[in-house]
Amino acid sequence: MIHENVEFDFYFIRHGESQSNVTPGIAAGINFDAPMTERGHQQAEAVGRRLADEGVQFEKIYTSSLVRAVQTTEGMLRGMGIEGTGFVKVDEIIERQTPAWRGKLKVDVMPVEVQLLLAEKGQFFKPADGETMRWVERRASNWLEDEITFNPDWYEKPGTHTIAIVGHGDTMRTLFHYITGMDNRLLMRTDIFNCSISRFRFGKLGWHIGTINDSSHTLALGDVVRDGDGAQGSTP
Repeated sequence: MIHENVEFDFYFIRHGESQSNVTPGIAAGINFDAPMTERGHQQAEAVGRRLADEGVQFEKIYTSSLVRAVQTTEGMLRGMGIEGTGFVKVDEIIERQTPAWRGKLKVDVMPVEVQLLLAEKGQFFKPADGETMRWVERRASNWLEDEITFNPDWYEKPGTHTIAIVGHGDTMRTLFHYITGMDNRLLMRTDIFNCSISRFRFGKLGWHIGTINDSSHTLALGDVVRDGDGAQGSTP
């Protein structure tokens, strides 16, 4: 059993509120690499303060290479009091991309017939020139296995390894589908709020669910963005 003496404690953290998140009615943000809003920066520092209060120390931190995720990671580190700590930028966990929908309204790109096709195809639905959720799951889960869970370099380090992965709503949904095997329709109806924490453990008995979408640390900052941040009718 390859994970007999090794366990991973994963903290999946969605990025803070981005400029695209607060643009109403769009199918995908005009700027696929949209930066965070001021409230997004506040959310990032809030999640960092919470982690510091709980005594969390990350052995490794990975972030999507998109600017809103990088800014979240930097803010989280400030909130933890460890500003300047290194982290790894990962292209494979960027948000789902649909270039043809950028800046367009949902009502224009998702008429009834498209919504019916989405309901029928589910994770295999391909929006215009974009990625299916299945494609996103493959690129993200392949990275997770190659980099961490089935990387033999970790087998030489017995114990529990606490790891942060800072990313995006729809990409996280695909990873949670990969991890849990939940019905994809249920996960697409699961909120992943800005700077929420979802925790999972992986070890010799496989995956275990801790929490999903814990955003109590941002409640004092006001309303949350309830959409995801990929295509498929949500904002990037």
